[in-house]
Amino acid sequence: MTTLHGRALDEIRACLDKVRGDELDGAIAELAGAGRIALYGVGREGLQIKGLAMRLYHLGCKAAVVGDMTAPPVGPGDLLVVSAGPGDFSTVSALMGEARAAGARTLLVTAEPNGTAAARADRVLTVPAQTMASDQGAAATSVLPMGSLYEGALYVLFEILILGLRERLGVTPAQMRANHTNLE
Repeated sequence: MTTLHGRALDEIRACLDKVRGDELDGAIAELAGAGRIALYGVGREGLQIKGLAMRLYHLGCKAAVVGDMTAPPVGPGDLLVVSAGPGDFSTVSALMGEARAAGARTLLVTAEPNGTAAARADRVLTVPAQTMASDQGAAATSVLPMGSLYEGALYVLFEILILGLRERLGVTPAQMRANHTNLE
């Protein structure tokens, strides 16, 4: 057990060490400048995206998850954040097209910066990790199954992104806590 969790943590650290600072700063700038922020991801990536949406809300941002009944429309000045670890998903492509047609910008989080979705994004944040698309054969190097390395790295990276955004927006930890629900 100790060996497995040590390897998993080492893999996440190695992945995050390869995230480019300019891409992270660019993602923070996109989020800071957005009016409304809509977020979308599929499967376990979607769970990480929902966590990011929650933290953005805690910061006081107008953030909503695509598909929720309370998700507003997007338009000029707004941002769609999508995750497509393997490079593209049909739903991600469709939503990016809709957002662009409405005048919103798009931020893609992916392990494949040369993938189809990246060519359509205004901004790309690369998380260089094994995904479910690269978890077989010689390419499979992670101790974590399927796309778990990408998803685990997303969780930590999104929390780091929030810390950078919090500093940029001048939001205190107390202000974030005040936005946390009391209906638990």
